[in-house]
Amino acid sequence: MTGAACEDGPDEPGFPYSPERLTTAWIEAALRKAGLMQGGGIAAIEARPFGTGQVGESVRIAIRYMPGSSGPATLVAKFGSRDPQSREGAAGLRVYEREVRFYREYAPRLAVRTARVLASELDESGRYFALLFDDLAPARAGNQLAGCTLADALLAVREAAAIHAPSMTDPLFMRQGWLTMPAAYQAHYLEAYPACHAVFRERYKDQLEPALLAVCDRFAEAMEAWLYRPFRRLGLVHGDFRLDNMLFDARGGAQPIAVVDWQTIALADPLIDVGYFLGTGIGSALRRPHERQLLDAYCAEMTARGVPMTTDEIWDDYCVGALYGLWLAVYCTAMVPRSERGDLNFLSMARGAAELALDNDSVLALLRLTGGSR
Repeated sequence: MTGAACEDGPDEPGFPYSPERLTTAWIEAALRKAGLMQGGGIAAIEARPFGTGQVGESVRIAIRYMPGSSGPATLVAKFGSRDPQSREGAAGLRVYEREVRFYREYAPRLAVRTARVLASELDESGRYFALLFDDLAPARAGNQLAGCTLADALLAVREAAAIHAPSMTDPLFMRQGWLTMPAAYQAHYLEAYPACHAVFRERYKDQLEPALLAVCDRFAEAMEAWLYRPFRRLGLVHGDFRLDNMLFDARGGAQPIAVVDWQTIALADPLIDVGYFLGTGIGSALRRPHERQLLDAYCAEMTARGVPMTTDEIWDDYCVGALYGLWLAVYCTAMVPRSERGDLNFLSMARGAAELALDNDSVLALLRLTGGSR
């Protein structure tokens, strides 16, 4: 197997919590339980890393079977971060628990297309986990820095409705209080944001246009209103609904789109996902001429799935939801270890969200919704 040595973890986790600890026995058990393997067993496995996750690590596993045995040629596995600080932060925010519980409990109740989970493990501390999936390759990976076509964007907003509508009509989701932001987190973000904004502004002041920096400044002043705003509708949100977490033409075109990386699920206004995607995900050159078309497509899909809505009805909430991308870019700039791709991602996210906010006066919509305070 490949990959750097993993820091020592728990002595008896009961499951392989890093690529180096993968075993043929664990994979065999998962494949047999799913009815995906026949014959005597697996002869060897090789795991190779892929992706650029900040708080997790993914590998593709090539499998060689014993003579007379058969099963999938490749699988995908996901684990926690190798960085102790990142892992501790993820545990504190219940990030790993969210993703494991999504696949165990929530994915079967939604219509969204995602990978099939074959095994899911989580230790009691929430610091170590392992997920084993079927492989959606070959697929075309989304890339927020490269943008996408209108056809891809339409697929994505319709797939967002496959998350939102079923959760808004299923009482199970409304009972999941642990998915709402605790008051302590709101207080932390309110206290931390000015320093994060200062770091962000200093880092990108020469790369963002003055009008966009002014939007960032204005939003920072309205942070209390943002964090304590009421939600006029409630559903499960992905929380990082952007191109980097989407696969197009999955399984060689058999599946038009699949949504991955469910570590940030929450109960909130679903328009957060839509505003975030149109602001940070597709670029203003595509958004501006097609904004109404994309929102109309989302609303039509929500209506067809039993949650009637129109673009005019959701407009203000969409504009406010788009500020989530700006908040996340600013906060993560200060909190996530700096890297070249991270800088490109956060700058891209902030620019797109700020342009949407400037075009549609999102901060004014926020203040109109909240009266300017709690």
